[in-house]
This record gives sequence, structure tokens and C-alpha cells, in this order.
Amino acid sequence: MKTTPEHNQRITKMTFASVYPHYITKVESKGRTKEELLQVIEWLTGYTESDLKTMIEEKVSFETFFEKATLNPNAPLVKGVICGYRIEEIENPLTRNVRDLDKLVDELAKGRKMEKILRT
Repeated sequence: MKTTPEHNQRITKMTFASVYPHYITKVESKGRTKEELLQVIEWLTGYTESDLKTMIEEKVSFETFFEKATLNPNAPLVKGVICGYRIEEIENPLTRNVRDLDKLVDELAKGRKMEKILRT
């Protein structure tokens, strides 16, 4: 499934603060911890917990969130399907980054081992 320009634009404007509570709920409802979620986000973006608090307070868009991030060099190893999209086929870099994050959160919630999630 290819992303549409409208889909990409919607992701660009979405704030990290609006999605983060859903990430926490998802992983905690499956027996994982907020600390594990923070570890996954830090692995992908380089952001510490205090960085994330600032991003949430400032209500930054995903566009700004990923512009300021230092992506992990192993991020391209994130593959698979999330929200009906095959990650490795997504051409828009921002949409790809957001779906990478979604996929990592999904893997955490499904109980995958941390070393596999972090591609070590």
C-alpha cells in the first residue's frame, strides 16, 4: 500500500504529544514498562526522557520531532508491516520514520525481546 500525499501531510502535522500517551497505554497494557518504551524511543531518535518531556510540553509536530532527532544508523533495519503499510516501501522519509517508531512500539507491546527490537 502506498502512502498518499494527504496521509503524509496528516502525519507531518500530528504532534508527538498526542500520540505518546497511546504508546504508553499500549505497552503497559501488554505488561511492558514506560522505561522500556523510553529505551526504544531513545534508540531510534537519540532523545532522552528530558528531551521527550520538552517535546511534549512544546507540542512539537512529528516533522519537528524527527528533524531534531539523531536517527540510529540501524533504523533502516526496521522492516515489516504496520498500519497496513510495508515500512521498507514507504518513500516519504518522515512517514517512514513515524512508522518505524510505530513498529518498534508494536514489537515492544507484542513481547519481543529488547535486543531484537533494538536490532543488536
